[in-house]
Amino acid sequence: MNRVGDRLHWIGGAGDDMVAAYYSVGIRTFSSSIATVAPQLSLKLHELADAGNHEALTELLNESVIPLYALRARRKGYEVSAMKTMMDMVGLNGGPVRPPLVNVTLEEEYELRTILSTWEKFL
Repeated sequence: MNRVGDRLHWIGGAGDDMVAAYYSVGIRTFSSSIATVAPQLSLKLHELADAGNHEALTELLNESVIPLYALRARRKGYEVSAMKTMMDMVGLNGGPVRPPLVNVTLEEEYELRTILSTWEKFL
């Protein structure tokens, strides 16, 4: 960034959970899987990070993003499985995953519903 300044726009494979870190070093873009379900939540993450509102950003990440990413980390491919399930839960067409991936368990569906309840104002 020291060399290319504001010409650098980096979008990596990690996204919503890395917003605070990215913005703290001057990166102003991120990839967002959450946007497939709640685009307004992704926009709020950007807004808070861009404004430097670290306290509100940390609170929103801890309440609404980190629990999802913790669930997604449980099993290879759950990044896809969880998001498809959440899409179905809000009336979008996520559908089942294709093998070798597996769908989330019934218990994890309940966890995803709990996470979605923290997203209500963004849906």
